[in-house]
Amino acid sequence: MKSLSLLLALSLLLFASVQHPNNVSASTATTEKRLVERSFAFPSLCSTGVSASDLGHHAGYYRLRHTHDARMFYFFFESRGSRNDPVVLWLSGGPGCSSSVALFYENGPFKISDNMSLIWNQYGWDQASNIMFVDQPTGTGFSYSSDDHDIRYNEKGISNDLYEFLQAFFSEHSEYVNNDFYITGESYAGHYIPAFASRLHRGNRNSEGTRINFKGFAIGNGLTEPAIQYQAYPDYALDMRLIGKSDYKRINKLYPPCQSLLKSCGTVYDFSIHYHSLQYGFDIAGPTDPSTCSSARFKCYSIFHSILDIAGNINYYDIRKECLGSLCYNFSNIEKFLNLKSVKSILGVENREFELCSDSVYEALEDDWMMNYEVGIPALLEDGIKLLVYAGEYDLICNWLGNSRWVRSMKWSGQKDFVSSTMIPFMVDGEKKGVLQSHGALSFLKVHRAGHMVPLDQPKAALEMLKRWTQGKLNEIPSNN
Repeated sequence: MKSLSLLLALSLLLFASVQHPNNVSASTATTEKRLVERSFAFPSLCSTGVSASDLGHHAGYYRLRHTHDARMFYFFFESRGSRNDPVVLWLSGGPGCSSSVALFYENGPFKISDNMSLIWNQYGWDQASNIMFVDQPTGTGFSYSSDDHDIRYNEKGISNDLYEFLQAFFSEHSEYVNNDFYITGESYAGHYIPAFASRLHRGNRNSEGTRINFKGFAIGNGLTEPAIQYQAYPDYALDMRLIGKSDYKRINKLYPPCQSLLKSCGTVYDFSIHYHSLQYGFDIAGPTDPSTCSSARFKCYSIFHSILDIAGNINYYDIRKECLGSLCYNFSNIEKFLNLKSVKSILGVENREFELCSDSVYEALEDDWMMNYEVGIPALLEDGIKLLVYAGEYDLICNWLGNSRWVRSMKWSGQKDFVSSTMIPFMVDGEKKGVLQSHGALSFLKVHRAGHMVPLDQPKAALEMLKRWTQGKLNEIPSNN
């Protein structure tokens, strides 16, 4: 597992061959039996007095058509509010880290304790949405393939897989097809999300299958535009007193060679090529040298490493804390819980070993890391697809400053009005939880007293953010504030 991986970061198992425990009811398989799903209830969860089918918790595998043998795993939790609540897809980063990180520690229906019991999360996003947590790309979490040819090396393949999965999901759950749909996630999902948003919008526009009621996408503390975000590292580190002024001058000199390699990598133009493929379904030729992308990554990393050498053993996901372990957090309970024989039996994954983050997926996307995925976003904004970028103020690795800069520098028809718009307080229960800037379809929220994982550090504020954004009320200050 890579020590500097961006935290937070799916496949057909024949459930019919598995004996269903008493607390599990198997749903019918559809899409030529490629999607097989079951309702479940974890026995370690406080009793709700309802059956597994009534609880509305589901897990499943989807066998991807255009692969050798890839199977995508997902959790789906029906809203604790209304069935008409939006459908939300959550993607964690890594690359190669399971979305179960968010499920069990951030915004899922429950959280995991040290004794392997589960407790209800009163601020789970299933309070206001029907939410999916998907393990992707192939090889992540419980998702797998028996054929190495199914490993994905770029966002085109990843996005096509997700699009195919969503088509199967809404075929299985047709009662949700008219609900508003949102894509959300954090960290390396700052790559996944814009690329998939473009692919989904293209599918809708070209009537490729079931039309999905796509309304918007949200990126939390993401890596989206490396050229701008890596340049922001020294500024953020100086502002937060992680380095001194002499260190700042020295580290700033590392950026020009980073920038040069980013251009050779084809950061901007190369994704334009991918973007045409995602948007229009065909590739166009263009100058790019992917072989330099890994070189750019290591050269640009020297900026980040230099800051860490000075700052010491800080948690680069939350500079208020120490770094403990390879991911700077102890998430070992997830692997312990999901590898329990009883849990795997309930989920129908008896023969799969759950791994929180995959080295093979991480390494496969080495040339994707330094690509710029901002360039496809303006077209989505122009078509009225909403974007929310939010960032906890104490995250170093995907800091709010770099995210704010790429959002403000993005070229679209509303850029000038967005940049000149007034920042307003984001209030929750009379307390200022952040500052918000919005215009038209674009919003940026800096979240106070939070690091890389906003729903972990500010769970109530994160849930309020989701509610107000999906309801078109993000700019409104509630009357009780």
